[in-house]
Amino acid sequence: SGGNMDVRSGENINGTRMSWNIWPSTRLDATRIIVPLGCLYTPLKPVEGLQLVEYEPVICKARDCGAVLNPCCFVDFHSKSWTCPFCLQRNPFPAMYAEHISEVSLPAELLPACSTIEYILPSQCSPPIFLLVLDTAIIEEELDQAKDSLQQSLAMMPQDALVGFITFGAMVYVHELSSTALPKAYAFRGAKEYTSQQVAYQLGFGQKNPAGSGSQAHAARRFLMPVEECEFTLNSLLDDLVKDAWPLAGHDRRPFRCTGAALSVALGLVEATCPQSSVRVTLVVGGPCNVGPGMVVGEELAETIRSHLDLQRETPNAKHTKKALKFYTSLASRAVSCGFAVDIFACSLDQVGLYEMKVLADKTGGYMVMSDSFSMGVFKDSFRKMFDCDENGYLQLGFNAKIEVFTSREFKCCGAVGGLSSLGKKSPAVAETEIGEGGTCQWVAGSLDKNTTMAFYFDITNQTAGAMPNNKQSYLQFQTSYLHPSGRKRLRVTTLSHRYTDANMADIVTGFDQEAAAVIMARYAVFKCENEDPLDVLRWVDRMLIRLVSKFADYRKDEPSSFNLMPELSIFPQFMYHLRRSNFLQTFGTSPDETAYYRTIILRENTMNSLVMIQPALLQYSFEEGPPQPVLLDTCSLKPDVILLMDDFFHVVIWRGEKIQAWKDKGYDELEEYANFKTLLQAPANDAKQILGDRFPVPKFIQTNAGGSQARFVTSKVNPSNGGMGGATDSSTVITDDVSLKVFMEHLIKLAVQS
Repeated sequence: SGGNMDVRSGENINGTRMSWNIWPSTRLDATRIIVPLGCLYTPLKPVEGLQLVEYEPVICKARDCGAVLNPCCFVDFHSKSWTCPFCLQRNPFPAMYAEHISEVSLPAELLPACSTIEYILPSQCSPPIFLLVLDTAIIEEELDQAKDSLQQSLAMMPQDALVGFITFGAMVYVHELSSTALPKAYAFRGAKEYTSQQVAYQLGFGQKNPAGSGSQAHAARRFLMPVEECEFTLNSLLDDLVKDAWPLAGHDRRPFRCTGAALSVALGLVEATCPQSSVRVTLVVGGPCNVGPGMVVGEELAETIRSHLDLQRETPNAKHTKKALKFYTSLASRAVSCGFAVDIFACSLDQVGLYEMKVLADKTGGYMVMSDSFSMGVFKDSFRKMFDCDENGYLQLGFNAKIEVFTSREFKCCGAVGGLSSLGKKSPAVAETEIGEGGTCQWVAGSLDKNTTMAFYFDITNQTAGAMPNNKQSYLQFQTSYLHPSGRKRLRVTTLSHRYTDANMADIVTGFDQEAAAVIMARYAVFKCENEDPLDVLRWVDRMLIRLVSKFADYRKDEPSSFNLMPELSIFPQFMYHLRRSNFLQTFGTSPDETAYYRTIILRENTMNSLVMIQPALLQYSFEEGPPQPVLLDTCSLKPDVILLMDDFFHVVIWRGEKIQAWKDKGYDELEEYANFKTLLQAPANDAKQILGDRFPVPKFIQTNAGGSQARFVTSKVNPSNGGMGGATDSSTVITDDVSLKVFMEHLIKLAVQS
């Protein structure tokens, strides 16, 4: 392929992006290209022309294979057999295929256009089950807003979806939804953890009969009911719900909140009644757990919740953290073994313990949304989006997904990073080196949506140079089985093939996808932060960048002025520059909860969304130019006579320059003769609305101006190219101790050309 390979094309066809689209052919060469060989895969992406077929896939019969028939297979029409590109086993076609197959009559899965195909399997599954877990230890105004959102969601849910309802404050209450006359709730103590047996027993269906048997399912029906049958009861229940009356203590104490116990009861209920079904346990929480298992802070307000510094220095404020992490990790394992997703919607001005609870969302693929208040769009609109249905009335979610990877014999999979957990399945595709959730060829994700993206990392195992024939291809297959809200199990199969390069790797850089590579590096770096000091991770990112540039740029040794970077690599360094400065790696000025939130989100988003998090997009609106222009994320873009729209994924900010703001303050936009000014003000607002409508979690929307109280959202992200515009300082100057991109690039070039 020529120098202008379209490295983005795979995304629309297969939902995949590779860091390298031409592959190194030996293990040694794989270390020489520095950036790991990785694939970003979005299993439920609505790809172009996706074929849905209602039959079972044809599977390779070799003992440890299991790959599905695909367009890369060699087909022998004469003997009616096919050869598996993964294990090279010859398989006879099933009779149905053998009868009809020929060069001109191929089943869908052998057509080149069907490298991604989805099978609708015969096996049935239950409708989606939502177990809502609501914190009632919050002030009335907040509780009313949360109740309002829960009631809205009931109205939006498909009628056959099952719903359950648990509330908690000092104690946990499991509400019966079948009783119309008197609402009945079962109380659990907030100070202990509950197993599924204990929950089943206390709710009255823990007879000694085997799990899932008729009477148990019937008894459990009082707690998990179809929306159409319990909507009225649950709405009335919510109407009458008041804030938890327990904490009669003074103003110097926190209300009792047993979040950990509530989650263990919630998991116990669904473990006992519907394991391996389409289950979401959705926690709606407004403060920190301070009672029982999983507590992150004490009862007295004098004890503040831990900061990053407390965690680093292990001060008394961080005394609950280790124990809480261990507890939430054990809850996550319970959820993972049943295929459930656990969502966390946390709204509070102070921290609630997301840092400790993060593992629940990370390991199960559940959603995490963080906001200041239940009244804000970030919570309200995000919560509503979870229940959006497609044109057929189905939720746009996949449940209990099992993702398996198959590789041809000269490479293996090191692991995956994303909202998933290892299932510990061994196969010839498993590499010895581990990155992320490794040591397996199969993972589980309790939930997938059309953006959920996993990163897979690979290792070339071929040791000998020249052992591969010229133009040899690699083969990679993803199989994702999941429960579709229509009540049928589905299997999506994506099969990819890439060319190996020769020993001198002259053409490898033409297949480098710097956007995907930046995201694959970012995920690796964020994953490393779980177990390493972020400062060490920063140094690692720097070393990788210097080595990559040193390997592929054109320059004469020790002559920085001779340095030139080919277009395939030209923006990679600035992605790394912004990654270094980002909240994903820098903890200064953020709380552990914020850090946890940002890291969780970047580990599961698609390429473009992740890039916007790393290097925010900046659009300029002005009288001169027609449509908005992308401008540099730089202080020089903060001009007095323009409006900027900045998108960093979590925030969408409209920033007005001084002149524009002055005109607005004078009300020019209300005057007829300034209609074009009104149009100019309206344009960024319309574009912002579009972004807010398309994204999950819904971003925080901010309007500000030069020198305004919230201008920091923009000034903290732009590159400080000058300590002042040409030496002069006005309100657009960014005073910072941060090194600029220019200085960063000078350092990088100097180090890269060193002999």
